[in-house]
Amino acid sequence: MTVSRRALLAAPFVATAARAQPAFVDDANRRVILPTTVRKVFAAGPPASILLFALAPEKLAGWTTEWREAERAFVDPRWANLPVTGRLTGRGGSANLEEVLKTAPDLILDYGTVSDTYVSLADRVQEQTRIPVLLLDGRFDLIARSFRRLGIAIGSAEAGERLGLDAEVRLARVDAVVARVPQAARPRVYYGRNPDGLTTGLGGSINVETLGRAGGVNVADALGRGGLAQVNLEQVLAWDPEVIVTTDPRFLSRIRTDPQWAGVRARRDGRVHLSPPNPFGWIDFPPSTNRLIGVEWLTRIFYPEEFPEPFGPSVASFYEAHYHRAPSEAQLAAMLDTLQRMA
Repeated sequence: MTVSRRALLAAPFVATAARAQPAFVDDANRRVILPTTVRKVFAAGPPASILLFALAPEKLAGWTTEWREAERAFVDPRWANLPVTGRLTGRGGSANLEEVLKTAPDLILDYGTVSDTYVSLADRVQEQTRIPVLLLDGRFDLIARSFRRLGIAIGSAEAGERLGLDAEVRLARVDAVVARVPQAARPRVYYGRNPDGLTTGLGGSINVETLGRAGGVNVADALGRGGLAQVNLEQVLAWDPEVIVTTDPRFLSRIRTDPQWAGVRARRDGRVHLSPPNPFGWIDFPPSTNRLIGVEWLTRIFYPEEFPEPFGPSVASFYEAHYHRAPSEAQLAAMLDTLQRMA
């Protein structure tokens, strides 16, 4: 990541545009001096953009990536048409600091892993731009807290409280179901990413946090803790998962037609499930607050007998609360059809 001389010269003017308020201690224990009024926020990566979009779409400076048409259909054009700013963090970081400064944000938000690497990046960006950088912990079990903390930081506390409560209610419903299931009765689950399905999340990976919360046992935990990892088909056959979930329709098609997958129990029992992708994935594309509806879906997959009520109303209310537009009847029907079909 580079910054031009012109950008550095411009930075002090950005910093003095608003009076500072008392320090806010972020989730990396950094004291961040926030402006009194936060009108525009630059999201450093996709997880931050989704958190901010749910909370205060009018304060989002832009999106980290271009919208696909299928995704656009679920979002009001006034939000979908915000500029593409690129991302500062993670793979494919494309926004240099000069581009960040062009958007004239009052705050830069990063939401996700809190590690020395990301803390160092936040400190460096803040020093070079003179724009405060807030780092919030993106762990799944902290979503309600993150909504509330960000709401306080940017002057949207009421929205933060509303979304925090929504998250707590949804998770309480999931937790009540899982608590009734003995550990020995919980299904062994494999999460397959990419067209071949051989990328998965290890124990402790932010990508598979929802599997455990929904009451599944991630078979890849056997390989230890880490992030995303490549495995081979022989390993998956040895694990013989009872359930497979994926975000990639190409992998679903492969499982249905490739005889090499025929020996996996999940394939034999018809328990291979594809999550809806729009406007954001339900498992980890990206790993942000969009996972809240995904964890309920996973729990319903694992324990369908525990959910006599239809899923549609919960999906619709989530989309309306978090994406500011309820799905149309056709969109909802298509999502529910995807959820009901399996290999």
